[in-house]
Amino acid sequence: MAKYEEPEITREVQLCKPDGTLNRSAVGWTRHPMHVCNLSGRRFRKKRWNYWCVLDDNFAFSPTLANIDYIGIANASILDFNEKEFHEKLVVTPFGSGFNMPDTVEKDVSFDKGGLSISIEYVKGGIRMRAECAKFDGGPLSADITIEKPAGHQTLSVVIPWNDRTFQYTSKQNCMSANGFVKVGGRERRFTPGKAFAVLDYGRGIWPTKTTWNWASFSSKQGDDLVGINLGSKWTDGTGMNENGIFLNGVLYKVSEDLVVEYDRADFMRPWRLRTEHSNMVDLTLTPFYERKSGTNLIFLGAEGHQMFGRYTGVLNAGGREVRIDNVTGWAEEHISTW
Repeated sequence: MAKYEEPEITREVQLCKPDGTLNRSAVGWTRHPMHVCNLSGRRFRKKRWNYWCVLDDNFAFSPTLANIDYIGIANASILDFNEKEFHEKLVVTPFGSGFNMPDTVEKDVSFDKGGLSISIEYVKGGIRMRAECAKFDGGPLSADITIEKPAGHQTLSVVIPWNDRTFQYTSKQNCMSANGFVKVGGRERRFTPGKAFAVLDYGRGIWPTKTTWNWASFSSKQGDDLVGINLGSKWTDGTGMNENGIFLNGVLYKVSEDLVVEYDRADFMRPWRLRTEHSNMVDLTLTPFYERKSGTNLIFLGAEGHQMFGRYTGVLNAGGREVRIDNVTGWAEEHISTW
């Protein structure tokens, strides 16, 4: 497993050169979004998505907007951890019709087609998330959530360079307090600030045809500390960059080494261990309580996903401190795509 130097970028940069290939000066990571994702050319190979997950100890709400050139995918889902209930609405459009995916992170996105309406609006001090669907699985859906993002709040954005023609920009944003409600079929579930947190996965890039990744995330209050993680493996191996970071009280601590992720592919419900091999920055165990399976099998698109929601325990070391993690709700996943 590798440990290496990763350049930090501190000013705006274009992701691509005019011919649509990777701008090598864009390879690096940032504490605030700095990249302009000016994807062009490469017909049917471009991938753009905004995935959100808002969760507390009781339930998770996830709206997703994705345009992968040949199709567009809009999805809203709710998972009740206590009752083990999962409901969703999925809308697929040809050639990404109905999607407007901006080139920078902090821009509004919306979708209103096929009976599903999703709106993510950047407002003063944060983000407003709304969703409506009259024919949602489980009954009509209505959601209205305000997400707090204080000035100066640090996040993790990084460019992963497989080569000059395949690359990915990802912005992972954690530890943003959420307040609001999700109503399905007349039943209302509420998010409480300080107990509920939002996570954003913003992605723009040109991917290899076949990809496998692990992704792990949580955000939580641990005593007086606001702490979170974004950790990944497999998809970044051998690139000299990764998406690993610890968020502590609004400050990002970059983890510039690959992650060891240990889990049982024959039984994803067994505990997962995530650790850094060359340092003591990360040593966590996730004990899953729910497996969200996903799969697609089309001529041009195949996917298999296992998103494991559970409770994290363990230790993080950042900023010269050891932070104990005790029974924190989050997830880890394996995803295999042919796209």
